[in-house]
This record gives sequence, C-alpha cells and structure tokens, in this order.
Amino acid sequence: MGILRVVGTPIGNLEDITLRALRTLKESDFILCEDTRVTRRLLDHYKIQTPTISYHQHSGELKVDKILVLLKEGKDLALVTDAGTPGISDPGGKLVSEARAALGNNFKIESIPGPAALTTAVSIVGAGFDRFLFLGFLPHKKGRQTMLKEIIASEYPVIVYESKHRAAKFLSEIIKFEKEAGVEKEIIVARELTKMFESLYFGKAIEVLESLQIDSNNLKGEFVILIKSKLKDKNKAQYGEE
Repeated sequence: MGILRVVGTPIGNLEDITLRALRTLKESDFILCEDTRVTRRLLDHYKIQTPTISYHQHSGELKVDKILVLLKEGKDLALVTDAGTPGISDPGGKLVSEARAALGNNFKIESIPGPAALTTAVSIVGAGFDRFLFLGFLPHKKGRQTMLKEIIASEYPVIVYESKHRAAKFLSEIIKFEKEAGVEKEIIVARELTKMFESLYFGKAIEVLESLQIDSNNLKGEFVILIKSKLKDKNKAQYGEE
C-alpha cells in the first residue's frame, strides 16, 4: 500500500517551502494538484520532474477511483493545493476522507506541514485571535445571509477568505448587517500575503472599504478578512502599497 502525503506549499513567495516538502515532492511517484499549471510553476522553480495528476473540486468518482488504485498498487502520492495547506477551504479534505473510507483508518496519511493564509494572517495582526471562528469562503448565494448574521452576532473573532471579485461586496454586507444589529466591528484585511504588494488594512468596515476602493489595485489578489468582536482601537492603520 502506498502513502498519501498532504504537502503544504507556498501561498505566494516560492521560498516559503520546507526542505521536507521539497524532498517529498521529488520522491513521490505522482503529485496530485488542484491545478497542474499552477503547481508546475513551483516544480519548475525547484527543478522537480515528478509527474502530476489533476485533482480538484470538480473531480468525480472516476478520478478518485484512479487515485485509490495507485495507492493500492503501492504508489506514494503527494497532495498539494494551488497555495497553502490542502484541506483548508479546498477539496483536499474530501480526498483524505475518501481514502480513509476506502482503505481503512490504518491506511497511512502523512502531513508535511507548511504555510496557510489563515495562520499567516493571524500571526501578523496582533492580539485577540487566540480563539476564533474560521468560515473559509462563504457561499455565494444559499446560506450566505445566515452566515453574515452569525458573523455579526459572534462573540468570537471571525476569519473568512474572499476573492478579489467579492472582497468589496463582503465589506458592504458587513456594513449593512452592522447597522441592522446596532453593533460595530473591527475589520482587518490582509491582502496578497507573502507577495510583493502584501498589505494590511485596519478600521471600521466602512473605513477599510474606502481604503480598498481608493485604488483599483487594492482590490486585486487574495484576501483574508478578520472581524473582531468589538472595535477597541479607533485609530486605523495601513501598510503596503502598490
């Protein structure tokens, strides 16, 4: 029986990868990728020739069956996501569950730890996030309004991921629900973490939204949005610029 290794890869800066992760990618028989083109940039950078197989949210049972056959044949597989650690707001968790269900709890799955946008953001925003609720990407339609109300009502800080297409919309929704609930949250937006234009924005939702909308470049990239329960410091701050 082969081994499935869940490998953390950089969320932006290609230097953010462990020696163990590089060795695992080199020594595996195949690398399972969310997008083979994205992973190929990392592999080419480190001159890794391991063949890749696509595995993403739209992969069906036939692809899962192929992966399970490879493991049964004794092939060692490395599972990566486009950026960060598989299983955190991506389809990697589903594959791990499928493998355990099909091959049993004694089947060996190893974690090769690495970066995640979630922990990267928490590490640089300061105190107040020793306990938090992580919701990943919110649904686009069904259930979205309910989750937004839960965010506003939460006694704990909440962290979500948002794409460049929805970051401004999310903040506008927070402003709306704040008014309805009569509360005010502290918002921190971490954008393009570990990349050249890494930026942090602090303040009320309306203040952060205005800062992002000043320049269209501010709404490019990937976003981690942190919502604190109470606005304790009304002095907003920002660093990083295009």
